[in-house]
Amino acid sequence: MPFGNIGIPGLILIIILALIIFGPSKLPELGRAAGSTLKEFKNATKDLMSTDKETNKDQK
Repeated sequence: MPFGNIGIPGLILIIILALIIFGPSKLPELGRAAGSTLKEFKNATKDLMSTDKETNKDQK
């Protein structure tokens, strides 16, 4: 992962930049949108994996 070594100072800098760019009133909304997007992506990949396993069982 390319962002594995960010660390605490990097996270603080990212948070400060996000506050400057989006403002404090928009951040919770952006966080919710990012969280729901990630949740949908995980569900879609889980469905694809279960469908793939079912297909492989049927072929054997």
